[in-house]
Amino acid sequence: MKKLIIVLTLASLLAFAGQALAHSPLMSCFDNGDGTVTCEGGFSDGSSASGVKIHVTDDGGKTLIETNMNQDSEVTFKKPASAYMVIFDGGEGHSVEVNGADIVE
Repeated sequence: MKKLIIVLTLASLLAFAGQALAHSPLMSCFDNGDGTVTCEGGFSDGSSASGVKIHVTDDGGKTLIETNMNQDSEVTFKKPASAYMVIFDGGEGHSVEVNGADIVE
């Protein structure tokens, strides 16, 4: 009986360990009112997004801008004249898309 309890306890710990380490990507973008947009990123566990790739694409999916978050987990870029999407590419299962139409002053 003790072995069964130990096995079940270890199985439970392993099952929940992945959830405890999981983190979700976060990104907010703001129109600066001067023809530029600033986006701030991070992860729900508080970890930095420094170095995370950012793609700005047109409505056809063509990449207009490709850059990385700076050491403060921010990026500023010139606002495209046409419809666009900002994509935070934190790796598989860790991406966020923000429609340019939703980025307002």
